[in-house]
Amino acid sequence: MNLSYFAIRTLTFPFSLLPFRGIHFLGKALGSLAYHVLTKYRKRTLSNLSLAKNLEIKDLKKTAKGAFQNLAITCLEYPKFARIKNTKKVIECENPEEAQAIIDKGNGVIFFCGHQANWELLFIEGTQRMPGVAIGRPVKNTSLYEWVVSIREKYGGKIIPPRQAIKGGLRALKQGKFLGIVGDQGMPESPYAFDFFGRRAWTTPAPAILSYRTGCPIMVATIRRKKGKYLIHYSAPIWPNAEKTMEEEIHRMMKESLHLLEADIRKCPEQWLWQHNRWKQETPVNVYYRYRWDSILILLPEEFDPNNLKIFREIYPQAFITILAPKGMEIPFSDVEVVTYENKSALYLNDYRFKLVFNFTSDPGLRKHFLKLSAFDVLDMEGLRKAASEHLLEGDSFSLLLKKALTRPNTLWKKDAS
Repeated sequence: MNLSYFAIRTLTFPFSLLPFRGIHFLGKALGSLAYHVLTKYRKRTLSNLSLAKNLEIKDLKKTAKGAFQNLAITCLEYPKFARIKNTKKVIECENPEEAQAIIDKGNGVIFFCGHQANWELLFIEGTQRMPGVAIGRPVKNTSLYEWVVSIREKYGGKIIPPRQAIKGGLRALKQGKFLGIVGDQGMPESPYAFDFFGRRAWTTPAPAILSYRTGCPIMVATIRRKKGKYLIHYSAPIWPNAEKTMEEEIHRMMKESLHLLEADIRKCPEQWLWQHNRWKQETPVNVYYRYRWDSILILLPEEFDPNNLKIFREIYPQAFITILAPKGMEIPFSDVEVVTYENKSALYLNDYRFKLVFNFTSDPGLRKHFLKLSAFDVLDMEGLRKAASEHLLEGDSFSLLLKKALTRPNTLWKKDAS
């Protein structure tokens, strides 16, 4: 790990000597290169952009490329912000007064934010004016993470790990500090889901829980890169209502916070981290990692028995499923999107949403078509049999074939096989 850390530090050191204009120019170039080279992340980005409903973008690929450029710039700026002492020429908070007034009265503030522009600067700028802590998820490379933490904490702030989020957050808020929480990450293990860009998004309820317990408000902190500089904006405070139950307030406050964050992302979508699977739906309990995707397309021929589709909801109880079926076929689901076709050419959808495709037609050209879009895999009957070959027995039903191909050998299919 130390070797990779020293290699990263050595390679990125020259960027600390460049002006921000130079870093941003190189970041755009490297981001454009990454967009074309990193196929996995390009597909994920295009799919996620397509999954976002009512997102007004003129050019899908241009926005996706912009997201890569934004991420490259953010990465290249780490050594620069580790080196410079005065950030006021680069970062400006447009409206710090209300948050500052709350802190000055001895009350805490919960800043809810997302992965916009260079999200690290929200904490770096904030701790130059106010005492604060933030929740940070460690990375495997300990040396690299310690360096990143040293950048975050250079103005007196403190980073606490997720396992101490509630305890450490309560302590900080009671001491009159602000607490920063990046809350736009997919958490399928969470019991709370809220609408985000028109899709169900599993979300941490920690900001609302902490707000309700302490009486401290949530303020949505957003950031945007504009003409080489960074502009930070705070929303009006979202105060908890002690007369309501905590469950009611969790739903109200998180819904409002996510709505404000989404509205700001819409203004400049290329500056958000679309490479992350925000709409993760399935936990890793049953489905193999390589088949655990949020958006699935099922292509059906005329002779397919639609009753066989029921197994998909057992395997993928939460995933966004679209079924492309012949016109007139009755689909036994009310919670999936059904698209019908009259001729086989309509099977060639130009739709980037789907990360996993099941092709039960006899057209082999569909595999190449969807792999060119955002699909990570296109499985036909032969592919399913190959995936299940280790456990497949003669006479296994279609349902059991799918379970053995897609899921771990646990009670989901071993019970059926016994």
